[in-house]
Amino acid sequence: MEGFPEGGKAADLGQLHSTMHSIELACTSIQMHMNSAAAEATILSLSQTPQPYQACKFILENSQVANARFQAAAAIQNAAIREWGFLSSDNKRSMISFCLCFVMQHANSPEGYVQAKVSSVAAQLLKRGWLEFSATDKEAFFYQVNQAVYGIHGVDVQFAGINFLESLVSEFSPSTSSAMGLPREFHEHCRKSLELDHLKTFYCWARDAALSVTNRIIESDSAIPEVKVCTAAFRLMLQILNWEFSTTAFADGVKQGSDSPKRSECNLVQPGPAWRDVLVTGGPIGWLLSLYGALRQKFSCEGYWLDCPIAVAARKLIVQFCSLTGTIFLSDNVQMHEHHLLELLSGIIQWIDPPDAVSKAIECGKSESEMLDGCRALLSIATVTTPSVFDQLLKSTRPYGTLTLLCVLMSEVVKNLMTNNSEEETWSWEARDILLDTWTALLVPINRSGGNALLPAEGKNATASLFALIVQAELKAASASAFKDDDSDYLQASIVALDERLSSYALIARAAIDVTIPLLTRLFTERFERLSQGRGIIDPTETLEELYSLLLITGHVIADEGEGETPLIPNAIQIHFPQNLEAENHPVVILCSSIIRFAEKSLEPEMRASSVFSPRLMEAVIWFIARWSCTYLMSREENRERNSRNILLKFFGEHNQGKFVLDIIVRISLTALVSYPGEKDLQALTCFQLLNALVQQKHICVQLVALDSWRDLANAFANEKTLFLLNTAHQRSLAQTLVHSASGMRNSEASNLYVRDLMGHMATYLVEMSSKSDFKSIAQQPDIILPVSCLLERLRGAASASEPRTQKAIYELGFSVMNPVLVLLEVYKHESAVVYLILKFVVAWVDGQISYLEPQETAVVVNFCMSLLQLYSSNNIGKISISLSTSLLTEAKTEKYKDLRALLQLLSSLCSKDLVDFSSDSTATQGTNISQVVYFGLHIVTPLLSLDLLKYPKFCYDYFSLLSHLLEVYPETVAQLNSEAFSHVLGTLDFGLHHQDMEIVHMCLRALRALASYHYVETSAGKVGLGSHAAGLKDPGGNFKEGILSRFLRSVLQLLLFEDYSPDLVSSAADALLPLILCEQSLYQRLGSELIERQANATLKSRLTNALQCLTSANQLSSTLDRKNFQVFRKNLNSFLIDVRGFLRTM
Repeated sequence: MEGFPEGGKAADLGQLHSTMHSIELACTSIQMHMNSAAAEATILSLSQTPQPYQACKFILENSQVANARFQAAAAIQNAAIREWGFLSSDNKRSMISFCLCFVMQHANSPEGYVQAKVSSVAAQLLKRGWLEFSATDKEAFFYQVNQAVYGIHGVDVQFAGINFLESLVSEFSPSTSSAMGLPREFHEHCRKSLELDHLKTFYCWARDAALSVTNRIIESDSAIPEVKVCTAAFRLMLQILNWEFSTTAFADGVKQGSDSPKRSECNLVQPGPAWRDVLVTGGPIGWLLSLYGALRQKFSCEGYWLDCPIAVAARKLIVQFCSLTGTIFLSDNVQMHEHHLLELLSGIIQWIDPPDAVSKAIECGKSESEMLDGCRALLSIATVTTPSVFDQLLKSTRPYGTLTLLCVLMSEVVKNLMTNNSEEETWSWEARDILLDTWTALLVPINRSGGNALLPAEGKNATASLFALIVQAELKAASASAFKDDDSDYLQASIVALDERLSSYALIARAAIDVTIPLLTRLFTERFERLSQGRGIIDPTETLEELYSLLLITGHVIADEGEGETPLIPNAIQIHFPQNLEAENHPVVILCSSIIRFAEKSLEPEMRASSVFSPRLMEAVIWFIARWSCTYLMSREENRERNSRNILLKFFGEHNQGKFVLDIIVRISLTALVSYPGEKDLQALTCFQLLNALVQQKHICVQLVALDSWRDLANAFANEKTLFLLNTAHQRSLAQTLVHSASGMRNSEASNLYVRDLMGHMATYLVEMSSKSDFKSIAQQPDIILPVSCLLERLRGAASASEPRTQKAIYELGFSVMNPVLVLLEVYKHESAVVYLILKFVVAWVDGQISYLEPQETAVVVNFCMSLLQLYSSNNIGKISISLSTSLLTEAKTEKYKDLRALLQLLSSLCSKDLVDFSSDSTATQGTNISQVVYFGLHIVTPLLSLDLLKYPKFCYDYFSLLSHLLEVYPETVAQLNSEAFSHVLGTLDFGLHHQDMEIVHMCLRALRALASYHYVETSAGKVGLGSHAAGLKDPGGNFKEGILSRFLRSVLQLLLFEDYSPDLVSSAADALLPLILCEQSLYQRLGSELIERQANATLKSRLTNALQCLTSANQLSSTLDRKNFQVFRKNLNSFLIDVRGFLRTM
């Protein structure tokens, strides 16, 4: 090992033997579970020893213990990466050469994991020096690898060479690369360089290696070493095809993704035109299909062969070839891509056709792996092509198209599911999911603005038959579940859990919508009539379960999900029905009207009494109505054109059937809330989905507030005890919905009057209750706590619905309960649940009001918030007693976390006044300065904070988000905090700097940048800045405490130079470090001198001195805090870390 670095003097042979013996003993002890801690320490010491390379080389070459050799390789890896900065070029090349030679020389070793580790070390070291090594250096390494891969030194060495390339590609891939403590730019440069100059070459080497052994494998009747070479070559080829290529352009007509979630993985391969000669032209896949076909036929009687490594690797590679797309195919030669897919499909079809025979063989014991890979291949082909091209592929060799095959295959899978009906997931479950993803890939819109993908007539007919079979299977499963008492998957499956599968069913149905809508209507009508005719005579349970299933399927077919936007009528429904249909005869109108008439039956008490409308069925009814109404009910999208879309929208519009249907919906909603007590899922759907969706559109609110049924709902909410029994979250949602509907009133005065009438008596109740002389003595009674909790939740719901039209009434509502709220906070100080409700109401009210308040009103609200904060603090709410048991302590911490998070949200809401202000005089000085309120709030909140509370992710995020905002916007306010509070706040920053969530660390670094920048700018102008907080002071014991900026300068430098962190943090850290250095230049100089003095090596000392000098002077860095200077310092810091971080970590 010429040029191998030595740790000082040449190692003594006896010392090398001693070290090897110690490592061997430690490895043996760990295997025997004897004195593991000491053994681990021994192994760790080898990695941490400066320049342990001679000892590691000795162990690798001489030890008989495989684990010792493994640990020696790991030690070389760790030490070399750590010390890379001061290793000579000869040392670096020598280590890589040694590792490569070792792998090749021991290629036939039975300890494969040791060989894999040494390969991995060689790959990582080669990457670490990639940007340093010359092209000649790299070619020298790769010549050695090329000779091995081409089999010149035998099969074992050939296998080792391919494995090394696999390690190398893995190391250069961003998703699998090893951490080196270097900026992301380094990894990206390496990735681009390998892709541009070597990746295609590696692929060709792997392909040629596989081709070189193909004939021997086919001719041999037994397992031969060449099989593992071929398998490894296939794995490497697959790995390269899975590379994240820089070329991302799409070929014309290729889908660029889908909004629908995928259950099965399908990675597109888009390497660009440079790869055309290797992957497309010249028959690059014919030999692969021939090899697999020949081996498949040869071992057709051997059931195990389909799952052996070479078969699995070959199929994976074939499937990945199906995903090839983009500019690798000529844009003016469509036949090139189609020929590629046809060649693949011709080889793959024998895995899945005929579907009935394949299914039967699997049921008789044949492995399902080949059939599932065939399904994955269809998914890949569907992902890169259009439905018409997909269908035409098979027609060149068969009398039917690919769509027909897909339908027959899917039908066979569905039949298997129907026959077995097992609750355990079988091959047919997985096949169904893959094939549903295939349909999703085919049937989603070709692009986001276009129409649905049209199917040929043959494919459309097959699709209609498939959907009928799917519905039959779902109804059979529903019927079979009716009398099961166990917690079967079907009974427990929620609407949300089914949604993904049902969405794919809907796409299949829409492909033949003119057939499937009448089918659904017929099936629904039959069961509706069966229910009506058999009432009181036959058990309706099976029929009810089938109706439940039909409602879910139908809801997905005729309407899309509406979260975040108003969904349009599906394109298939708009396009595929005649435009001259009368509305009453439109299939969708007939289907929807049937369901609405059925839902209306739930209003009849006798129907509910006979258990026809069970809570479970009502859930499906409410879900369907909520989904349907978002698309069809009183839509404003209609126009004068006569087409299917406008026929539907007009029929259910406000001038036709819309008002009538809306009234039915409101009455059904009230029934669901009043007549089904305790049914939380049903009530949640009613409050959160149905009613909430109705009030999102103002024109519907105009109709709602005019309905007697809506007034009945509002009256029931205000006066009926039944609705006080709802879950408090549902009451909050209902209050929010009813207040939102006020936007439908004719003017602002009417809207405010509506809110006062709805909520006024609730506020009055709280005022009267809190004013009672004996309130404190009766407050703890359950019949008092319940209404108080309900009213607080209702007030919170109303407050969260605030908008300009109702702002005045909601402000008055909150103003009227200010004093009662403070009374409640005092009385219920030991009732954590009530305290939390109080805080959340105040947060919602302040958040909705603060931007609209005039100066006088702002002062009132701010004073109220100050009183609230003071009362919360004075009662020591949130303090935790150390005498509590562990379970109670955990519960107390959780309650404290929720309270303080609410207080942080309150402070954040108050801060927003300075950012968004809609008052008539937003510049007025009258009132209270928001920053002073926040200052006061921080004084109150900080003593209640603890590092344990910051371990709650949501609380931690809210806290540091607020703190970062305060330090960026109000640094002078934070600087005014007393010493204890300031130290506490900045102590949490130190905690956040080492948080595992990178977003938290980013926020802390932004806060430090703001704090240091404020102090630097202020002191440069001759002002105090942070004053004593920055200067440091003596504690009561007379010991000097370092200033806060000095402390954080040390912390940030420690983090950057000696700790592990994400490369993404370097820019944020640079932005914090620059103003810290400018504020504490003398300390920075002292810390730099200490680092230099600690370095014993003269060469490294000189190098570190120059690096520190360049950090603060290179690239014309100045002492200003402008944008350009920050950019320059980021660049300087990146160069500094690359240069010195490696050897500094060895100190």
